[in-house]
Amino acid sequence: MCRRPGRGEAGGEVTEAPSRRGAEVGRRIGLPLMHALWRPRVLGAWKVPATGPAVLAVNHSHNVDGPMVMGVAPRPVHFLIKKEAFAGPLDAFLTGIGQVKVDRQSTDRTAVTRALDVLSAGGVLGIFPEGTRGEGDFAALRAGLAYFAVRSGAPVVPVAVLGSSERRGRLMKGLPPLRHRIDVVFGEPFEAGDGSGRRTRTALDEATGRIQKQLTGHLEQARRLTGRLSASGGRA
Repeated sequence: MCRRPGRGEAGGEVTEAPSRRGAEVGRRIGLPLMHALWRPRVLGAWKVPATGPAVLAVNHSHNVDGPMVMGVAPRPVHFLIKKEAFAGPLDAFLTGIGQVKVDRQSTDRTAVTRALDVLSAGGVLGIFPEGTRGEGDFAALRAGLAYFAVRSGAPVVPVAVLGSSERRGRLMKGLPPLRHRIDVVFGEPFEAGDGSGRRTRTALDEATGRIQKQLTGHLEQARRLTGRLSASGGRA
C-alpha cells in the first residue's frame, strides 16, 4: 500500500491509501470463487464507467452481496466494510485486497479519508447505503453515500443484488444454496448533486432524496428484468 503523508487523522497519524492492486487481486480471487459456489447472472456491467471515479451503491440483504459484487464488477472495487468484519486473519486479508475498514458508531475520519483517496485516484468505491443488512430495498439511506458522491463529483451506479437471501443452503446454512442463481444488475450512472457544488447539510439531504429515488427505481426495474418480483428475491 502507498502512504499518503499529507493526509493524516486529527492526531497526526499517517493513513494508508487503499491498494488498487490489492483490489484487483481481490477481484481475481472473487470471480472464480463466486462462479464455483453459485451461478451469478450479471446484467448491465457495461454501464459502469470504464475509467474515472465511480460509487457503486449496492442493496444489502446478505453477507455474500459484497463479495459477489467485488467478484463480478468490471473494475476493482474498494468497499466500505464495518470494522467488526476485520477480525483475526480477515483483518490482514481485507486490508490487503484494498477494502476500507469503517467504524459505524462514530465519524470515522480515517475511513472517510481513505474512501476519498480511492475516488480522487479515479477508483471505484462500493457502499451499502442502507448502512447494514436489512430488506435490501433501499428504504432507509444514510447520508454517507451522498457525501462521497457530492464531495468527489463521482457518478453513482446503482447495483441490485437479487436472490442472495432467497433461501438458505443445506450444507452451509448461513449461505445461499450451492449453485443457486444470484442476479447482479448494474444500473445507469447518475449525478447525485444538483450541479451547484454545494455541500451544505441541506444540499446533502436533497442529494440523499435524489439518490433514494434513483436506487428504488433501479431495484424495481431489476426485479422486473430478472423475474424476481418479491422483496425476498423470489417470484411474487
